[in-house]
Amino acid sequence: MQGKVATAQDQLGKSTVKGIAGNGLVIVEMTGKYDLVKLTLNPDLMKEDLETVTALITAAFNDAKAKADDLIDKVMSAATAGMPLPE
Repeated sequence: MQGKVATAQDQLGKSTVKGIAGNGLVIVEMTGKYDLVKLTLNPDLMKEDLETVTALITAAFNDAKAKADDLIDKVMSAATAGMPLPE
């Protein structure tokens, strides 16, 4: 099982998810290990005030993290045949 878990962790490091906020004004791309790969800011975003920009970046990050969490659950569940891993 350790081999399957190691393979799953490697897969998570190579897999990416995207979090989107503001109808695409902000896109955050991260790996299944929560490493930030890319942050895309639409030029129209710069017309907004700092508080709005910050809120949209935060929302996009949280969206990406939630998707990464789902990916992690799916990949690790398959690797462990549904047995829960210790936290």
